[in-house]
Amino acid sequence: IGRRFSDPSVQADMKLWPFKVVPGPNDKPMIQVTYKGEVKQFAPEEISSMVLTKMREIAEAYLGHTVKNAVVTVPAYFNDSQRQATKDAGAIAGLNVLRIINEPTAAAIAYGLDKKGSRSGEHNVLIFDLGGGTFDVSLLTIEEGIFEVKATAGDTHLGGEDFDNRLVNHFVAEFKRKHKKDISGNARALRRLRTACER
Repeated sequence: IGRRFSDPSVQADMKLWPFKVVPGPNDKPMIQVTYKGEVKQFAPEEISSMVLTKMREIAEAYLGHTVKNAVVTVPAYFNDSQRQATKDAGAIAGLNVLRIINEPTAAAIAYGLDKKGSRSGEHNVLIFDLGGGTFDVSLLTIEEGIFEVKATAGDTHLGGEDFDNRLVNHFVAEFKRKHKKDISGNARALRRLRTACER
């Protein structure tokens, strides 16, 4: 979201995605899918808006009333274009996006780090976020309820899924070594192995 089709990171990531991405107007990446026999293209903002719409519906069902306003989180490393595209996705979903905040800031607020005890003055907090597909570390400074992101680092291609892949590859090699049989071409065996590795 918020990147051009020709962006080297988009080109590299496209090889890993289970869907097709094609160039759209103004070098915008478009996700191409076949739905009910018809080829359709969606901008990343449209896909994101579908997720936000579903989240709003879940929230409304739980709360029992309409949700119009939202605060949306983004990775701390998102640039201005990515932040604006995320805000646009909220608007497409019919939400009034009050603010875009960094995910590590949201994590710190969720854990009440802005209100912890009688600490006064400035203090530093390290947020370590290891997700399913990404790994992010952010250093925040908190003073009188004001959060400032001092530094961010991470790997957009390191997460739980990568650990699963390493385990699967390890056990495929181990099985080959022990039993002289290569199961890498057996989709059913690989599915069962992956399920076991995920546990």
